[in-house]
Amino acid sequence: MERIAQFKQYLVDVRIEARKVVWPTRKDTIQTTIVVFGMVVIVSLFLWVVDALLALVVQLVIG
Repeated sequence: MERIAQFKQYLVDVRIEARKVVWPTRKDTIQTTIVVFGMVVIVSLFLWVVDALLALVVQLVIG
């Protein structure tokens, strides 16, 4: 019976904590998503350039 009481108390605590969550607005979510996609594009381009340069260096060294 102790386990059931602990589980019920756990569920009550989860509900209390869930009420404290502050969800972002739609505008905030869209802005954050745009920033994330932008950073993905920038990092992808950077890694593509580094990869191309390293491939060129290896090609020059190997011959």
